[in-house]
Amino acid sequence: MQILLVEDDIEAAAHLSRGLREAGYTVTHCADGAAGLAEARATHHELLIVDRMLPNLDGLSLVGALRQEGVPTPVLVLSALGTIDDRVEGLRAGGDDYLVKPFAFAELLARVEALLRRAAGDNRHVGVLRVADLEMNLLARRVTRAGRNIDLTAKEFQLLEFLVRRANQIVTRTMLLESVWNLHFDPQTNLIDVHMSRLRQAIDRDFSPQLLHTIRGSGYCLKDPGAAS
Repeated sequence: MQILLVEDDIEAAAHLSRGLREAGYTVTHCADGAAGLAEARATHHELLIVDRMLPNLDGLSLVGALRQEGVPTPVLVLSALGTIDDRVEGLRAGGDDYLVKPFAFAELLARVEALLRRAAGDNRHVGVLRVADLEMNLLARRVTRAGRNIDLTAKEFQLLEFLVRRANQIVTRTMLLESVWNLHFDPQTNLIDVHMSRLRQAIDRDFSPQLLHTIRGSGYCLKDPGAAS
């Protein structure tokens, strides 16, 4: 699941991003309000986490602009301003939840999960991705193939989600490093190979046909054998 974090405190942003990625989410970070608004307009995210006090454009103005444009994406507002009036203002501006700093990461994660559940409503198909007989329930963080549960680590889950969202497309090593590991350089290790090998074992070893393919010289592809070529 894609989360947009708009936070100008670089240290805090790094801590939150790391924790969310370890929980299996894909995180995009913007350090000011104007950049955050542009990113929210350009790319779909399942959730926005927005600091209230931001350079260039404050968080509540960012949220208000999106709401005026009809963007319904859930928003968790973060702020050191914690009076009742502050909270009410944040919610009336369009925030779905308001978390006062300082806070424990566990509480933020619980609020993220609650907002995503609320956004899914009663539709059990919301937050479910499928390729052939492989199914990912993003809210329950559960993977099955042919109805059988598959246990994945948080990083493997994140990697599989990235591949499933791009089923039948070639995914390069650079794309994986930047989007799954947030690395903008090649560490010259077998990091990707090791994770791909484990993921292939998990989703393909006991099933047929094979879904995860290595494309020599290009990258990887999660192929739906039933998709039109």
